Amino acid sequence: MYYDSLVVLETERLLFRQHIPADMDAYCDMEQDADVRRYVGGAPRTREDAERRFQNGLKPVGDKLAMWATIFKTENKYIGRCGLYPHFNNDGVAIAGEASLGLYIARAYWGRGFATEAGRAFVTFGFEELNINRIVTLIEVGNDASVHVIEKIGFRLAAKEEGHRSFYHYEIIRSMYQNALSL
Repeated sequence: MYYDSLVVLETERLLFRQHIPADMDAYCDMEQDADVRRYVGGAPRTREDAERRFQNGLKPVGDKLAMWATIFKTENKYIGRCGLYPHFNNDGVAIAGEASLGLYIARAYWGRGFATEAGRAFVTFGFEELNINRIVTLIEVGNDASVHVIEKIGFRLAAKEEGHRSFYHYEIIRSMYQNALSL
């Protein structure tokens, strides 16, 4: 069962929907996986912390800017969370017309093109359905697989942030997206 009323977006192989309580174990498994968390926070979360974060994700979303449960349709299985969420300025205020892209896929499903498929779907969704003008994403330096995915779907490097943990700042703007469609 796909919980059709909770579905926000669908691709050939993936379904994106609101999280439901049955997703919690798979969500927590990802949060406790050191390989998944390596470039997203740097360390695995405890089960208790993962459950707390999961419970926060069960709240209804009105504007469709959220991280959605990502379901591999063939297996009807939770394999991660992907989506667009508000892009905030340094003061913590959401920037109108902008969103951040997040793609988190369970390690067992890496290397199968799911992040690319989800990323393309959410870029299209953001520009065509949500009328977003700019989509950004932050990738920790060293996460070459994510850099490859983001560049493949049309993002360009906008800046590099140096520090204890260094990050690439990528962006795609509406005109870049529209130009790519016309090629």
